[in-house]
Amino acid sequence: MAIPQFLADLRSVVGTRLLWLNGVAAAIVDDDGRILLGQRADDGRWSMIGGILDPGEQPADGLVREVFEEAGVVVVPEVLASVTVSPVVEYPNGDHSQYLELTFRCRMVGGEARVNDDESLDIRWFEPDALPELEPRILNRLRHALDCKGETAFVLDGAPEVLAGRLD
Repeated sequence: MAIPQFLADLRSVVGTRLLWLNGVAAAIVDDDGRILLGQRADDGRWSMIGGILDPGEQPADGLVREVFEEAGVVVVPEVLASVTVSPVVEYPNGDHSQYLELTFRCRMVGGEARVNDDESLDIRWFEPDALPELEPRILNRLRHALDCKGETAFVLDGAPEVLAGRLD
């Protein structure tokens, strides 16, 4: 998996040390209520489609770009559903990152769902009651995005309570 040039440049200076990055993820729903997920090439797990924002990139623009690059689908972000922080991630090459995670609910408006780059093993639509196994924190963010009525969920001071909704 290729990493963005700005990140490769940073890694050349900081090595594998912890980097704080901005990430976006899409809860994509089609007209039939199905959810689009991708099977990640790096660990084989199913997840929402998304990625890292480029420096200066608007989050919604970055999300639209990432979804098209990875899954060949054109989306319109409808709502920013949650703002969370990932646990520290250690990649197989030893790099460490932690992400500010911006999760959007999106509507598909074009394209055809397919593996569109080397970041995914599979791209597939799932019925909401027949999702593949997802990490609990990913499933929580996905369910919140699907149920979101327009209020963004976030964690205050590390507490599990959320000011607008709940992220359990």
